[in-house]
Amino acid sequence: MPAYDLIIRNGTIVDGTGQDRFTGDIAIKDGLIAQVGRVSGDAAEEIDAGGQLVTPGFVDIHTHYDGQATWDQEMAPSSWHGVTTVVMGNCGVGFAPAKPDKHEWLIGLMEGVEDIPGTALAEGMSWDWETFPEYLDALEKLPRTVDVGTHVPHGSVRAYVLGDRERPGAVPTEDDIAEMSRIVEEGVRAGALGFSTSRTVLHRDIDGEVVPGTTATAEELVEIGRAMGRAGHGVFEMASDMMREWDEFGWMGKMSRETGLPVTFAALQSIAKELPLEEQIESMRAENDNGANIVAQIALRGNGIVMAWQGTVHPFRLKPSWKEIEDLPWEEQKARLFDPEFKARLLAEQHDFSEVNQDIIGLIMVVCGGWNMQFEMDPDFNYEPTAAESILERAKAAGVSGDEYAYDLLCRDDGKGFIYLPILNYADGNLDFLMDLQQSDDTVNSLSDGGAHCGTICDAASPTFMLQHWVRDRSRGTITLENAIKRQCADTARLYGLEDRGVLAPGYLADLNIIDMDRLKLGKPWLAFDLPAGGKRLLQKAEGYVATIKNGKVTFREGEWTGETPGGLIRGPQRVELLEAAE
Repeated sequence: MPAYDLIIRNGTIVDGTGQDRFTGDIAIKDGLIAQVGRVSGDAAEEIDAGGQLVTPGFVDIHTHYDGQATWDQEMAPSSWHGVTTVVMGNCGVGFAPAKPDKHEWLIGLMEGVEDIPGTALAEGMSWDWETFPEYLDALEKLPRTVDVGTHVPHGSVRAYVLGDRERPGAVPTEDDIAEMSRIVEEGVRAGALGFSTSRTVLHRDIDGEVVPGTTATAEELVEIGRAMGRAGHGVFEMASDMMREWDEFGWMGKMSRETGLPVTFAALQSIAKELPLEEQIESMRAENDNGANIVAQIALRGNGIVMAWQGTVHPFRLKPSWKEIEDLPWEEQKARLFDPEFKARLLAEQHDFSEVNQDIIGLIMVVCGGWNMQFEMDPDFNYEPTAAESILERAKAAGVSGDEYAYDLLCRDDGKGFIYLPILNYADGNLDFLMDLQQSDDTVNSLSDGGAHCGTICDAASPTFMLQHWVRDRSRGTITLENAIKRQCADTARLYGLEDRGVLAPGYLADLNIIDMDRLKLGKPWLAFDLPAGGKRLLQKAEGYVATIKNGKVTFREGEWTGETPGGLIRGPQRVELLEAAE
């Protein structure tokens, strides 16, 4: 009988610790790494990784697969990009706890905030749970290509406790807060990895109402944090507009010091945030210097939207002529869009902003005509484009208006052209400000939103972008491969207490990637209509992933799913029993 299940030989090993790469072998047995270094003996399967990188599987801590994880075993698109562990239930939205009369409300909340088609969620989910522990049990029934862990979401908890009283500005009673805290403690004790909330005007339900956490008091949030403290573990995750009057860092610091638990927040250059990013980081570090443990989640590229005729957003959605055809089948829409008379009429019209919420009117105006901030997505698109590459400049060079250039661009490729609009994280027209943050122990690489923003964003490919752009191709300065892998593997895993993964060493989970860096390349996004009920989603694959391995099983070879589903549900922090490394 072979000594091992799998041996990966001759690979360039980047082990996730930040230490220098080295050439060696990795032996795997019973789902764990058995040896690293020079491995003798045989195995049921061997893979020659000569000239290729061998890394830990990527740990993505900011996803929204809460519904998809109940029906989908492949867990694309994150699983296509070397991700072997996802944490979902972020931003205060999710599906447990859930009373039967709140199913539709929770779907509307997720659809509004995360742009996941409500029809897909309604058809795809079985709702064979009510409490949060029952939701975990339901997740545990389905094997997948990746491990999943989740937060208890604030929106679901508030809706469960307040019922019909839950609306913007609702003030829970002391008994309400006590019951919310009890539910969160119960969920964390059952295996949730933490609790999440959202406090930004950019997050609204399908009817345009701000999400429940936006108007919550610091007292409510701290009490919920204390509930996690009683359970003994958990991460408090938050997206916020960082209004000065809220003193977010004050209560986050207090909560973290009192409970001993980490608090993490989305740190972005954002038009919605009152505190500039630099001040967010300074405020976080002041609290940490005083004994808190607050961690900033940073994105590695401009967070924005990918616009297309069939997507959720494009620059002409508020034109009267578009309104006339928006409910037609695509082939009929396309015929109208390609009609010169229709094009001329639409371009001559004014946008109708009458029904736009005034909180986001500035953003909508940028969507509808901010040509200096919008970019054409070429086949080899660089996600750090320059001003000279903007639609404004390309329109000038072509001798046409920005409106006409954008219209024609969307009509390319048989009506499947894309425009990129980086709304967040691109105030400077470059990503230089992220260089230092990627060297900091108080930040983690995050905010991929995998599984969400199906018609507007395709950032689940973030780990691939990190390697292709930040490590290999960036002309304005790169980061080291060792640091990049540590940040996407060990650092993200440790924040959530997942100490059994993110490092290639004996005793750790056999979650690995074999990557050909010379071939690594993001593909062109495309719109698929493959969710339940024909729901749409933006997808993006990559070349260069030779193999992805989860718990010792090869789940993907050259980007294709093998059918293996060794992933399961993570319940609470995970520990590892270290074995003696091979010499």
